[in-house]
Amino acid sequence: MPAVQHSPRRNDFRYRTAYVVQSITPFLPVPIFFLIRFFIMVAEAPTLCALGCGTMGIAILSGILDSLKDTTSADGASTPDGHKVNKPARFLACIRSDKSLQKLEDLFEGEVACMKNKNVEAVKQSDIILLGSKPQMCKEILTASGMREALEGKLLISILAGTTLSQLRSWCPESTHVVRAMPNTPCKIRQGMTVLVCEEEITSDERSLVQWMFSQIGRAMFLEEKNIDAATALCGSGPAFAAVFMEALADGGVMMGLTRAAALELAAQTCQGTARMILDGQHPALIKDAVSTPGGCTISGLLALEDGKIRSTVARTIQDATERATALGKLSSK
Repeated sequence: MPAVQHSPRRNDFRYRTAYVVQSITPFLPVPIFFLIRFFIMVAEAPTLCALGCGTMGIAILSGILDSLKDTTSADGASTPDGHKVNKPARFLACIRSDKSLQKLEDLFEGEVACMKNKNVEAVKQSDIILLGSKPQMCKEILTASGMREALEGKLLISILAGTTLSQLRSWCPESTHVVRAMPNTPCKIRQGMTVLVCEEEITSDERSLVQWMFSQIGRAMFLEEKNIDAATALCGSGPAFAAVFMEALADGGVMMGLTRAAALELAAQTCQGTARMILDGQHPALIKDAVSTPGGCTISGLLALEDGKIRSTVARTIQDATERATALGKLSSK
């Protein structure tokens, strides 16, 4: 059964066809039996529709499609905690311009059915809706004629900046389950971090499906919506702060005679490797202590950082960015 199913949808052609075919398979030769079983799996798998498909939407669809091609996951996907996921098997993308339509058709080569200005029609055919339009177009899309009926019983995932769960809920029918996702810039190269916020009504299957989807473009974490502004500062703005730090490391290397290209590569790879060690479970303080030999160059450099109040400066940076995100959120909700 589909992971997304909180309202009866047995009148759907896919389910009726799957039921008929499943009824006759025990009487078929073995090769045909397995072929029919494959058809049933596809028929029962959910359909994912992207309403608006810019850079981030393309990254998400591409990550999912590549995962489906991975032979190691042929027996089904699972989340990091081992929960099985019913992966989507059919994909739609709705855009507004001929240029975007041609771009997506060239990029996905038939793996995604691309449609222009047919949002309601696409949502009717889908189980999972990925909302990736411009934030200012959200209300217009969700309140369009026929959209409310099309969204009945569906899972809506919004990647729109600044659009809250309560806003999304006010534009959707009660039977629609809503998730808010905040992927950061590195998700475009599938090395990002996505913060997820969901309603209490979301099912465990839906939760696992959403986590699996965004795990295809990096890592994903569920938080309460009250923490979304802090997550925006740390995760959303964080790449800019990290880039400034790495650029400063490179500047120091250039000052001491390295070429700019060499200094940037050394700085970036060093930060990437250190991040990998921390994600694998090593504590930052232990990494620092392991490199700091008595009387050595590392401890000398660390003291220079402490003289510049780097810890409090960086921590205050996150505090200021969080407070600004909160203020902007209040303005957008007026």
